[in-house]
Amino acid sequence: MPRITIRGLSVEQVCQISTRVVDQLAEICECERDYFTLECVQHAAIFDGQIVPAYPFIEVAWFERGEEVREQVAKALTNHVLGLGIPEVEVAFTTYAQDAYFNNGISFK
Repeated sequence: MPRITIRGLSVEQVCQISTRVVDQLAEICECERDYFTLECVQHAAIFDGQIVPAYPFIEVAWFERGEEVREQVAKALTNHVLGLGIPEVEVAFTTYAQDAYFNNGISFK
C-alpha cells in the first residue's frame, strides 16, 4: 500500500519511469519502497464503435496521508508521465478506511 493503477500508458512507458516514481513517492510518503505496487492495466478504449487511444489515468489507492502529501504525490506522478511526452494525465485517489481493510483476515484498525 499504496497501490498505483495506471491506464493509458504502455507497459514499456511505466517500466521506464517506475524506479524514479517509487523512489520519489517513498520519500514523499516517508515509507519503504516495497510498500508500493504499480499496476499497468492494458485495455481497449472504445468510442462510437471504434478503438481509440486510451486516456492516461492513474488511480492511487491508499490510507489517507493528508492533503499536502496527496498533492505532492499527484504532482510527482503527473510530472513523470508528462516527462514521457504525454500531454496530459489525470490522477485520482481512493482512500481505504483502516477498519475496512484486512490482511490475511486481520483488520488494520
